[in-house]
Amino acid sequence: MADATISVLIVDDHPVVRDGLRGMFESAAGFAVLGEAADGVEGVALAERLDPDVVLMDLRMPGGGGVDAIAELARRGARTKVLVLTTYDTDADTLPAIEAGATGYLLKDAPREELFTAVRAAAEGRTVLSPAVASRLVSRVRSPAPRDEPLSAREREVLVLVARGTSNREIAAELFISEATVKTHLTHIYGKLAVRDRASAVAAAYDRGILG
Repeated sequence: MADATISVLIVDDHPVVRDGLRGMFESAAGFAVLGEAADGVEGVALAERLDPDVVLMDLRMPGGGGVDAIAELARRGARTKVLVLTTYDTDADTLPAIEAGATGYLLKDAPREELFTAVRAAAEGRTVLSPAVASRLVSRVRSPAPRDEPLSAREREVLVLVARGTSNREIAAELFISEATVKTHLTHIYGKLAVRDRASAVAAAYDRGILG
C-alpha cells in the first residue's frame, strides 16, 4: 500500500466534520475520498458499493450507529478496514467497536499526521489505537472492572419500564423525575451492563436474570 492511493469513505453525522475530513485527505498525497455517509446504515451501503480501503467511522450517530455498521461489514465479509474516529473513549464505546471488528480507534483530537499514519496502517490491516484508548485497554486488562455491578433500585425501575417499551418522557412522568435524570440512569445502566443501547440493556438484563 506504500505507493498506492488509499481510498477512504467518511461516515459521520456532522456535515462540518465530514467537510473537514474530506478537505484534509483531498489535500494530502496518496488518498482519495470516495464518498460520505451520515449514519452507519448509509455507510454500510456505500462501503459495499464503493469498496473503499478504509472507512473512517464515527460511533454515535442518529439513524444507525458505528458499532452496528462495523459488525454488519464484518458479517458481509467486506475487505474494507474500519478506523473508528470519535470523541468517545469510554470502555462502553471502545470495547464493543473493537469486538465488532474495527481495525483501529482514534479520537477526533488526533493530529493530522497521526490520522494519516493511522489510515495507512489500517489499510495494511495493522491495528492502530490512540494513546488514550491503548492506555485504557491495558489498564482494563491489568485491572478488570468488577463484573455484575448491581443496579440500584431506581435503575431497576427504569430498566423495567424500558423493557416495556416506555419512552424516556413516559418514564420521567411515571417516576416523577426529569428526562435528564432518566438519561443519566440509562447511562449508568449501560455502563454496568457493558452495553450501548436500550435493546442490548434489556437483553443483557434478561440474560443475567435481572429481568424476568
